[in-house]
Amino acid sequence: MANLHIIDHPLIQHKISLMRDKNTGTKEFRELVSETAMLICYEATRDLPLKEIEMETPLCMARTKIVSGRKLAFVPLLRAGLGMIDGVTSLVPAAKIGHIGMFRDPETHEPVKYYAKLPEDIAERDVIIVDPMLATGNTACAAIDELKALGVKNIKFMCIISSPEGADNMMQTHPDVDIYCGVMDERLNDDKYIVPGLGDAGDRIFGTK
Repeated sequence: MANLHIIDHPLIQHKISLMRDKNTGTKEFRELVSETAMLICYEATRDLPLKEIEMETPLCMARTKIVSGRKLAFVPLLRAGLGMIDGVTSLVPAAKIGHIGMFRDPETHEPVKYYAKLPEDIAERDVIIVDPMLATGNTACAAIDELKALGVKNIKFMCIISSPEGADNMMQTHPDVDIYCGVMDERLNDDKYIVPGLGDAGDRIFGTK
């Protein structure tokens, strides 16, 4: 599965374990989501191109490298994806941020879009979609459809926990999109929640349950 990247760094695994604990409070949970997002983003941006420049250090002139001019945007899926934005933008503060809002119909489990606000030049940018959970994959696929319809050519998807069903759905529907996640869980339950998972990420980030 060339386009599925499970980032099994010890710090990521440790933080995900703390997130799973039902006794972890809102403040700590929110911090863990942000920190884990930053660590996964480190790997998701590994292929950013570099260019060589010349600059003066306190000792001499030096040839050194910086990230070249490729434009990047992060697009959180509302609302839970917002919990990952501080972490990813701490690594790439110049990136623009768009928003796509979708909710899962409780009967059909299909995504319903209710909001989209994206940078005007989104078609010229590489886009990383962020959402803590990849459950059925339907919402992620719908968001990718939205971005491709606007002309976005290079898309990655970043999550903290994925289900096998969601990853398979995405890889079949959008085989050109790389998935970066912290852990692959066992399965979806009858209500389409990831098991063992960590519950509803949005409710736990925002303290709404």
